[in-house]
Amino acid sequence: MNLLKTDTSLFQRLRFILVETSHPGNIGSAARAIKTMGFGELILVNPRFADALQHPEAIALASGAQDVLDNARVVNHIDEALQGCEYVAAVSARLREFSPPILNPRVFAETMVQSQHARIALIFGNERFGLPNEIVMNCHALINIPANPAYSSLNLAQAIQLLSYECRMATDSAVSVTGNVGFQGQLAAVDEIDGMYKHLEQALVAIEFLHPDNPKKLMPRLKRMLSRTQLEVEEVNILRGIARKILEASKK
Repeated sequence: MNLLKTDTSLFQRLRFILVETSHPGNIGSAARAIKTMGFGELILVNPRFADALQHPEAIALASGAQDVLDNARVVNHIDEALQGCEYVAAVSARLREFSPPILNPRVFAETMVQSQHARIALIFGNERFGLPNEIVMNCHALINIPANPAYSSLNLAQAIQLLSYECRMATDSAVSVTGNVGFQGQLAAVDEIDGMYKHLEQALVAIEFLHPDNPKKLMPRLKRMLSRTQLEVEEVNILRGIARKILEASKK
């Protein structure tokens, strides 16, 4: 059963972001992978080739997905790529000590189909180096693809194909994982949450709970803890209000 691709479907809400991709062929293959599964939004962050979207190898391997390349955007920073997103997941074979919650592709897809997030981003790293820790730590989830422990390396386009396939299957199956939690407010966007963390950090420094010259791992731990809550706009405003009162009290 194929669901209609309305503005509220995952087909319209999911964004694929490639960070510092080295090989133009992988960009073309990524475009082909997401189009075959019904998706279309592709953003490149600092690709290694200035003409990455027009590179002959990218066009050749897109193989009919030229429209995805034509509509793709190239930006200079990950923050630009994430504008408007409310849920962000990084895809990586390498686990981190202070990573956000770890999901496999199927759980991620099923959860996102029934979520209230208006915009969702999947971030894929460089073919050789993967994603930097600072990007992963600011995500809501880390997606780890189960694979042979002795050889877990996947080609970039293969990983994109796998994630887009799981998302399509979850959408076509109309998976229902609704939680009866009562009223749900508007989910906070990434930039709103990032601003809240900066505000909270200032407050913690002001009361000397966080030492700016020796922060250790307090902020990554807080981000990891709060990333599990799917913060709503009102909840972010509450936390910022607490931070504001702390800062006001510390000046008296």
